[in-house]
Amino acid sequence: MNRKQILGIALLSAISLVGCQKKDASLMVATKISANWTFHQADKEEWLPATVPGCVHTDLLANGKIEDPFYRLNEHKLQWIDKVNWEYKTTFNIDPDAIKRDRIALDFKGLDTYADVFVNGTQVLSADNMFREWLVDVKPQVKEGANELRILFRSPIIEGLKKYDANGYVIPVSDNDQAINGEVPDGKMVSVYTRKAGYHFGWDWGPRLVSSGLWRPVYLTVWDDARIENLQLKQNSVSEKEASLTAVFEIEANAVNEATVTIQNDGNELARTNIKLTKGISTYPVDFKIENPKLWWTNGLGEAHLYNIKGKLEIGKRITEKSERIGIRTLQLVRDKDANGTSFYFKLNGVPVFMKGANYIPNDVFPARVTDEMYQKVINTSKISNFNMLRIWGGGIYENDRLYDLCDQNGILVWQDFMFACAMFPGDDAFLENVKQEAADNIKRMRNHPSIAMWCGNNEILAAWFGWGWKQKEEAKSKENADKIWKSYTDIFHHILPDAVATYDPGRSYWDSSPCAGMGNPSDLNNGDDHYWGVWWGKDPFKMYATHIARFMSEYGFQSFPEMKTVKQYATPEDYDIFSEVMKSHQRSSIGNGTIEYYMLQDYKKPKNFESFLYVNHVLQAEGIKFALEGHRRAAPFCMGSLVWQINDCWPVASWSSTDYYQRWKALQYFAKKGFEPVLVSPYTNNDSLKVDIINDKLSEIKAQLVTKVLDFDGKEIWKETKDVTVPANSSNTFFGTKNSDFMKNIQANKQLFVVELVENNAIISTNTLYFKPIKDVLLPKPDVKFEINAVQDGFEISLSTDKLAKNLYMTIGDEEGFFSDNYFDLIPAQPVKIKLETKLTKEKLQEVFAIQTLDGAF
Repeated sequence: MNRKQILGIALLSAISLVGCQKKDASLMVATKISANWTFHQADKEEWLPATVPGCVHTDLLANGKIEDPFYRLNEHKLQWIDKVNWEYKTTFNIDPDAIKRDRIALDFKGLDTYADVFVNGTQVLSADNMFREWLVDVKPQVKEGANELRILFRSPIIEGLKKYDANGYVIPVSDNDQAINGEVPDGKMVSVYTRKAGYHFGWDWGPRLVSSGLWRPVYLTVWDDARIENLQLKQNSVSEKEASLTAVFEIEANAVNEATVTIQNDGNELARTNIKLTKGISTYPVDFKIENPKLWWTNGLGEAHLYNIKGKLEIGKRITEKSERIGIRTLQLVRDKDANGTSFYFKLNGVPVFMKGANYIPNDVFPARVTDEMYQKVINTSKISNFNMLRIWGGGIYENDRLYDLCDQNGILVWQDFMFACAMFPGDDAFLENVKQEAADNIKRMRNHPSIAMWCGNNEILAAWFGWGWKQKEEAKSKENADKIWKSYTDIFHHILPDAVATYDPGRSYWDSSPCAGMGNPSDLNNGDDHYWGVWWGKDPFKMYATHIARFMSEYGFQSFPEMKTVKQYATPEDYDIFSEVMKSHQRSSIGNGTIEYYMLQDYKKPKNFESFLYVNHVLQAEGIKFALEGHRRAAPFCMGSLVWQINDCWPVASWSSTDYYQRWKALQYFAKKGFEPVLVSPYTNNDSLKVDIINDKLSEIKAQLVTKVLDFDGKEIWKETKDVTVPANSSNTFFGTKNSDFMKNIQANKQLFVVELVENNAIISTNTLYFKPIKDVLLPKPDVKFEINAVQDGFEISLSTDKLAKNLYMTIGDEEGFFSDNYFDLIPAQPVKIKLETKLTKEKLQEVFAIQTLDGAF
């Protein structure tokens, strides 16, 4: 929409909409209602300024009425907020021309959650789903001049309690619903009765902050004759010569009329069709072709090429239009029977692709606070870390369009959960209808994104019912109620959601629950995806990651605290103990800090102080997950996906994240970057064998030399072997193997390490190391690390060298901001490295704050 088309918009004291001035104007214009909002607690007199989009908590914080919920124990003081009603209001103005428009509507992109909407004192809407969009006709209620918009947000806890008490039986919910922490009467877990982000009620990595408000924008929209409700772009077929597509216009018309619809690609008209509009909402398909199409590829395999498609609706000289970006590609979830069971992998443009990435949760517990910069940062992290998939987890939100746009641009596929996690749900008609509309809203909003790989019904509910004992527990209480609970499950996940996908996005796959082995079948290692939590919850050793492997590993992880700089932002020195009240509160796993310590003492000596504990914890997490990253990739093509839990945090906390709330990289993110390189050389032990595998994700073979050697900690070469190798395209194979007991006869296991390099055209394209003993049993030397700092564009280049092994070298710049291109790595004698530091610091300041830590100094 250009400036000449927006004839209906002017800013008055609040929001003003100027009517259509002439007959060749746009059919439809919209303006955001974002100014002059105020809010108050519904039973109090005081009105305060509000921000829209936003929420009650952030507005209270901005007005100085509450303290930062993330700081120390403040969260616990704020549990009263979700048990009262809140009211928001503003005024918009409509001029004499606007009032003459055929239709005037309010378009709410997100109301959280129980919201009664009034225009000039008349109720026009009662919303009850955070995840839906609400378009409501207000022409009968508005008048020329000033109009009042008022929204009453009813307490989600009070509303939930009403439904809980009326249900007749208790629906099973995991203890991620922190009702007791939230001071809910009798600890009643009411989250499942409200279509609202599950993580707001708490999770084992998140706080309990149940908010309300206009969390996405609201628009005042006016139009004449007709508007484009939705534009679906369906790919029918694709070849090197052409792609055949259909644009499906979903048009709401006020009356029968003659119209023309056109499709353009980057301004070039591809199709034009005359149609006859019928009153109401109808669809109108238009076929078109794109010649010599450029395909959309995932990160690492090619360009994520996008086409800018515009659909136009013309009635006389009036026009309205809708733009979408698409990628042309074929993508299928392959479920073929084989000797092991049933495959589970994605084939992109005819190529089987190993999925590398992470699970993604909302970037903030208050989602309206997430900025474009935050989205860009997390997707840039994914891209430079060699990810090609993110799983949008089912206890958060259907993300903003901006996130999917960035995934489209950067070749990151999205495994998209529907918003259901770790709980059974009601099955009454009103709830099921609400879910049906929620699914339609979100599928239609997101389906044109080439990044959307698959729709998944829920997170871990099938696993909970069959594997966590829920089914047996409920049947023991009442077989009748247990049957009702299971019927609700099948109604939602075996009927409503797959039917919605089949109706609105038939080209994509549906998977009913993660993990599972197929519709209604609990997960196993041979037939679907798996969440492996034996490491962590079961206290299995890290090496189990390399043997407990399914067809697709969609969740696994290990915890760490944030770095010291982040801890300082939510705690004070008196809190610097992992068992302090603040540290325990910023740790929501029921076994959290003790489990971190347990695993640490298996492989490392006890750190000498709190800051050293954080550093060793980062190393522990990264080295542990390294077993999984490499083990999963070595297992291809049996295993074809590895998604670590999790890439981000919604507040500063000890969690499984690889980047913390401020998106500062932990050691794990650096290790994931290396573990997901397109070409990976991986040394490991298997029973009594010492092996080296080479994984090549590229679509062309590699001719190289495999160099295997043993070095002592002074860098002296003890043993070396070089062999020529040809590594097939898109493959994982073993290229070196020997009996470990024989190999170790001449090795000093506590003073030497195994180093592997893959060399192509005299350049090392992949390198890796293997230690023969746990680090607590290794005689780590005290290295003398030399460094030189030189200014380069956007920061500095740091040249590093050492006289002895510098294990897990960690560079910091105190409390200043910056990003190191690599960190927590092993610096080997006679193998100097250069690291880029992106920062705005001066050289003088950098030299003042720059510091290096190595593992030998942590104990």
